[in-house]
Parts: sequence; structure tokens; C-alpha cells
Amino acid sequence: MNIMPIIADSTDELVEIFKDLHAHPELGLEEVRTSAIVAQKLRDYGVDEVHTGIGKTGVVGIIHGTGQGTRRIGVRADMDALPIDEQTNLPYASKHAGKMHACGHDSHTTMLLGAAKHLAATRNFDGTAVMIFQPAEEGLGGARGMLADGLFQRFPCDEVYGMHNSPNTAPGSVGICKGAAMAGAAFFDITITGRGSHAAMPQQSRDALVIAASLVGQLQTIVSRNVAPLDTCVLSVTKLNAGTAYNVVPETAHIGGTIRYFKDEVYATAETRMKEICAGVALSYGVEVDCQLRNVFDVLVNDDALSDAYMQAAADVVGAENIETGIQPATGSEDFADMLKVVPGAYCRIGHTGTLPLHNPGFVLGTEVLPVGAAIMARIVERRLAPAAG
Repeated sequence: MNIMPIIADSTDELVEIFKDLHAHPELGLEEVRTSAIVAQKLRDYGVDEVHTGIGKTGVVGIIHGTGQGTRRIGVRADMDALPIDEQTNLPYASKHAGKMHACGHDSHTTMLLGAAKHLAATRNFDGTAVMIFQPAEEGLGGARGMLADGLFQRFPCDEVYGMHNSPNTAPGSVGICKGAAMAGAAFFDITITGRGSHAAMPQQSRDALVIAASLVGQLQTIVSRNVAPLDTCVLSVTKLNAGTAYNVVPETAHIGGTIRYFKDEVYATAETRMKEICAGVALSYGVEVDCQLRNVFDVLVNDDALSDAYMQAAADVVGAENIETGIQPATGSEDFADMLKVVPGAYCRIGHTGTLPLHNPGFVLGTEVLPVGAAIMARIVERRLAPAAG
């Protein structure tokens, strides 16, 4: 590993920051304590400008390099936790019931702070580094909130980069997928309104529960019969709620779930067919079916050339032998995609010693990854804003 001295010497500090953030998780748009810590650390490190309250709880730090270069490179980390009860038994486990950093956003925030410390101290680049600490990545539109608040108008970037920790991946390895790398996502809510009755006299009802069960099966035909076999589409029903009593046929039922896709036209097909199927069910059973879909994440698309540049920067830190440039796309989603729709850039994954998957209540991040990620974040700025020779 080739970790910059300032970051290497700050490893203990980074681990303490991480443990503190882990013990005090905050859900999306509630990252008041986290953003205050981030802002204070940036000031302590000598960052030139610290801006808070962007997209409600977002923070941006501005670091000017030496020289008069006008190019600007953004690096982004997310800050929010998940509504999960932690089951790790770590000494620094969450102190807040029902909240946990089970996706490692505490590590991403820590890494970017480490990168900011190095960049502010050395300034070995010609241009401006834009450190973006984003709230509410977990489905609450944090990236879109920052964009709506004028993120790239107030703090322009020529390129922007992001990173995610990856458990069950070789520690110290870094991988990237060029092009469409992570799926777009929509959530759907379907409400069936029939007619309730006594359970002993179901002929008087229009049973919303039975209709909902039938509809769940019909929705599965969208992927199997309407989407081309070589196109990726996931349609998962994750909620079916109806009824509150043993002797009452429920009048209403609710179905919820998600659609994941890599092509906008595939999502358009799935959306159209879902609405058509719901309309058909309403007609055939004589009930009302309300179908609502909302896009939550766009497809994350990595720029090919900037993906190569990112991996070159990562190779400076972890060695070329630990770089993989052809990892498979992921059907998970990430709202950094919204930033990449506005500014070109790339998003990579970095391995660590964690053995349980993300979003698991037992997830433990291998803290050895903190200085490595920080060094890569700093290095992409230095490479992309390298002073002109001579």
C-alpha cells in the first residue's frame, strides 16, 4: 500500500471518527450531528471554505491547490444510516435503537475527511477540490436535494467521483464497472379497494386480499413475458398488507415493491404493463385499483475514460495487481447516479475484511479500509489536477 504520510499518520484519528459516527447513526435528512462534525473537522483541517445546509444537511468543503488552474474535481461521500437495529455487539455499536450504519456510510464520510485533511495540508494540485458530503442516500433523494439546492451551480465541478465499501471482497482491492454500473430503481404502491364482509359470508364481499394475491402472481409475468431475456429487470413485491381480524374479509389491500433496471426503455415497459395489469384486475373483479410508481434512483453510468483515470489513481495506492476494471453491474442502486447525470465521473467499490453483506444487522466494516479509501479519494484529485510540467 502506498498511503500518503499525512493520511497514514492520521489512521488512529480516522478510526476514532469512524467509531464515533458509527455509534451515533442518523437517518436521511436527520444528519445534524454528523454534518456538524464534518464541518468542524474541515475547518480544523484548514479547508478554505465550508458550506453547510445544502440539501438540508449536506456539507461542501472547498480546497484550492497551488497555481491558477480553473479545473475543479468533486469527490462525494454519503452520510446517512439505515432504520435497522444493530446486532454486532461492537463496543462502538449504535447507541440509538432502530438506527444503524449498516451500509458503511460512516466509513465513506471518514474517508473523505481523511482525503480533505491531506489535500488541505499539501495542496499539491492545480485547481480546486470540491468535497461533497451528501445526506439521505438511502432512498430519500439526498443527491437530488443537493442538486435542487444548486450544488453544481454554486460549486461547479468538471468531474465527480464516488466510492463504496465492499464486504466479502478482497481487502485492498478496487473494482469498477464501465458504463451502466448500478441499476435504476422505482418504488410502487398498489391499493385495492373492494368490499368487506363477514368472513362467514364471503359471497357478500369483493375480497381485496384474494385479489391482491392474484395480482402479485400476475405482476411476475412482466419480467418473464414482457421484457426481453437479454435485458435485466427485477420486479420484487416486498409488501402485502390486508386485514386486521380473523372473521372479517378485508375491504382494502396494499401491495408495495420495487423495479430495478439498466435501460430506461425497460422501465417504461414495466411501468406500462403494471398499470395495464392493474386496470385489468380492477375491471375483471369490479374493484378499484390505484397504482402509483415513483422513480427513486436513476441508472448509475460511469464514464469510460474517467473510470480508467480513477483506477489509475487507485493503482497508485493499492497497486495495479489489486485493480479490476471489469466487475459486473449491480442491481442495487445508488443516488450518486443523479450527480453523474449532471457531471461526468465514476464510482468504484473498495474491498475490506467485512464478511456480512451490506444492510445486514450484523454488518461490521473492516477499518483497515479507511486510510486506503481516503488515499484514493485524495489521489484522484491530485492526478486530475496535476500541475503542468515545467
